[in-house]
Amino acid sequence: MKKAVANAVQQEVKSFCGLEASRVPTEEVLSVSGESCDSSDEMDAKESTNERTASRKKKSKRHKENPDEAVGEDYPIDIWLLLAAYIRPEDTVKFSLICKKAWTVTCTAAFWTRLYRRHYTLDAYLPLRLRPESMERLHCLRACVIRSLYHMYEPFVSRVSRNPAIPETTPSTLKNSKCLLFWCRKIEGNRREPLWEFNFKFKKQPPRLKSNCCKDLQPPVQYEDVHTNPDQDCCLLQITTLNFIFLPVVMGMIFTLFTINVSTDMRHHRVRLVFQDSPVWNGKKPRLDQGVQIVLDPVHSVRLLDWWHPQYPVSLKA
Repeated sequence: MKKAVANAVQQEVKSFCGLEASRVPTEEVLSVSGESCDSSDEMDAKESTNERTASRKKKSKRHKENPDEAVGEDYPIDIWLLLAAYIRPEDTVKFSLICKKAWTVTCTAAFWTRLYRRHYTLDAYLPLRLRPESMERLHCLRACVIRSLYHMYEPFVSRVSRNPAIPETTPSTLKNSKCLLFWCRKIEGNRREPLWEFNFKFKKQPPRLKSNCCKDLQPPVQYEDVHTNPDQDCCLLQITTLNFIFLPVVMGMIFTLFTINVSTDMRHHRVRLVFQDSPVWNGKKPRLDQGVQIVLDPVHSVRLLDWWHPQYPVSLKA
């Protein structure tokens, strides 16, 4: 069609300009015609792009004017409750981050009860509080289900079984934690001489937030009893030594320094703990002359147990 138009234009030019116009190659006319068509296509494309950009700007402007306007599909909570029956325990957090209704489902007692029943086995050895007859209580239900999964669910069981006697790196999660309790006990075993186990129960302090930062997301009021956990953010530091060592009272103090080194006999380890009256922030080094320093040597094992660990002593309030 372009060639026919070009030929018609060429014939018309010849009639006006005489024979010299016949020397103009047809290809040039075609190229000029093509350029004009291409330029018109480019103009159309630019206009289309400008229209799309303007449309996006209008949508963005409407979203800014109405930030609470719903975007996407809004499914009923029954759908999310149905989907929750198919997720793995380790994917609970990912599922709760999909939307607000998915998060609300993970707050319900039905979600945690179904999760417990789905992974419960008759041959599982569980403490009395984690057995089926005790799981009918809503108080601390979420915490009890999580603890029970570390007894029954194989991926979680393998996690806690891989902990070595001495950690490869010094744990740093205890810094600025508050010491709530301290006790020691004598361990009688197959060894000729008994071991001594020193236990420090810590509660991790929340990080300092700026004034404009949001607080932690709280569950709905009707599910507060389900999410109650007296041991939330707590952990237990167990240090086993070959000899009994007298230690000063450090309950109520802040744990600021933790080091694990090789003992002087090159056969065991040496642990140093430093406690102070106030936390140490912004990467500052604690002043040893202002705190209480504890040195345990020789050390047989060092273990850090989170509140969900099977060997963590469960609170009587749970």
